[in-house]
Amino acid sequence: MSLAVASSSEAPRARRGAVGWALGLIVPATLALAYEAAFRAGAVQGRLLPPPSVVLATLWSLARSGELATHALATLARVGLGFVFGAGAGVLVGALTGASATARKLLDPTLQALRAVPSLAWVPLFILWFGIFESSKIALIAVGVFFPVYLGVMGAIAGVDRKIVEVGRVFRLGRAELARRILLPAILPDAVIALRSGLGLGFMFVVAAEIMGASEGLGYLLVDGQQLGKADQIAAAIIAFAVLGKLCDAALVIATRPLLRWRDSHARAEEA
Repeated sequence: MSLAVASSSEAPRARRGAVGWALGLIVPATLALAYEAAFRAGAVQGRLLPPPSVVLATLWSLARSGELATHALATLARVGLGFVFGAGAGVLVGALTGASATARKLLDPTLQALRAVPSLAWVPLFILWFGIFESSKIALIAVGVFFPVYLGVMGAIAGVDRKIVEVGRVFRLGRAELARRILLPAILPDAVIALRSGLGLGFMFVVAAEIMGASEGLGYLLVDGQQLGKADQIAAAIIAFAVLGKLCDAALVIATRPLLRWRDSHARAEEA
């Protein structure tokens, strides 16, 4: 009986998910069709920005030769490792500075100053420290992931409503119970948003990382297309970045959804 109820509730959820994906495709599909129509009508030349048909043909050619999978997997591996290290450090340092005013006063000014350093400014230093191989690329991505995760976790912990903490103390909850039953649920929504922001910056930083002498990766495809004057390859790499980033973000949302199932939010009510 319970299995039947679960399966019946999963079916509408799956349909809503499919409808959501379809709605999300309307804007890019409309823009692509409009540009293709303008190109075929002669309104645009398409030399600097090729029409979607040419870009899709380039993507298909890269996919058929296996190059697209090779470059996408290389980029995904770098982002994945950088995300693990950067997000892990961001959560730990953010939790420390959010929970301790002393640690926040001690560490936060320096970290905020480092956050303003552009991504490309780290490249020469990391090459000097780690060489031009994978370590420097992963370190650069981890730096990009660290700051939004750190800022989100610190802000979430520091911004927990004092009243709900006092309620926990009224019920004589110990430190562990207070953290598990009150503090953790209170910060999880903001922490998940911080992780998603960090993942997005990881994909932005991987481009700078793959400029460091990489021979594989979607960033390498971008640089190779720029050097050879292949606008279609550049556009194909950008689309591959967008699709890969969206899939990774969706996977993160699905993975963290059980942690936020308790929320009775407006968005959740609209999806029900």
